[in-house]
Amino acid sequence: MILFSVFLIVIALFIILSFYLSYYSMRIKRYSFKTVRRWQEEHYDISFYDELEKKDYTLKSYDGYILPVQLLINPVSTDKYILISHGYTDNHFGMLKYTKMYLDYGFNIILYDLRGHGENARTFCTYTIRERRDLDILIKDCRERYPDMTVFGIHGESLGAATSIAVLEYKPKIDFVVADCGFAEIINVMKGGLRDLHMPAWMLYAASVCTRLRYGYSYKQMRPIDSLKDNKIPILFIHGAEDTFILPFNSRAMQKETGGYSRIHIIPGAAHAASMFTAPEDYKRYVGEFLKDIGVEI
Repeated sequence: MILFSVFLIVIALFIILSFYLSYYSMRIKRYSFKTVRRWQEEHYDISFYDELEKKDYTLKSYDGYILPVQLLINPVSTDKYILISHGYTDNHFGMLKYTKMYLDYGFNIILYDLRGHGENARTFCTYTIRERRDLDILIKDCRERYPDMTVFGIHGESLGAATSIAVLEYKPKIDFVVADCGFAEIINVMKGGLRDLHMPAWMLYAASVCTRLRYGYSYKQMRPIDSLKDNKIPILFIHGAEDTFILPFNSRAMQKETGGYSRIHIIPGAAHAASMFTAPEDYKRYVGEFLKDIGVEI
């Protein structure tokens, strides 16, 4: 009887831990606009941002969720546009580190806050499942809202990069993708997190079942790489060589999978989402060379 009671307690603790891991993985510990902007100001000059003409608006996504969007208008008239998606816990201010580069290359810039991030209505993260549908709506809206555009690309960092790859499932009307440190599938990232917590990787599969029961999605569905099977849109992959959060093999695997033109650059010494800071001149040159290769004038 005692052994049976202990067995039931162990099973109960296992179920509780699995649901907790599910909750922990899906929640969004987001940073405020003030925090992210202050961090940017401490690491590089963002004074150009305040001087830009801007247009703010909101967009209703496929399920009624409201997304805030901001257009940064290039001081030099242009018909080229770039839509940038930020990473997990971040918000659009974190993408200012790429903004100056695209302004210099003659683009208007479109920024937004992913669902659950910034000051958006709180919700859980689905690691590209709902996020890709939001991005698809944004892309279609941009095409209608800015009929003058002749070149339209998307750029993403981390979760934003994975989402920028995942949206290719819908064959969006875009000219290129720049994907910085995205994941090919979320499971390998979560396994690394469990190792850091000194927990067995197999716990992830129990947590995935709990996630399916609680949120309606499983980790196995969160695989941006599956959107690349018949992709023909050019992609530039960039990844930090010292990224220990999303390992560089993710970008290599996705480059191998895509059927379209692609280039990849692994930045020596760069940690996660730090390639632009680690090698800013190289970063800008790689993007410029890629754009020229696909016929975009800069």
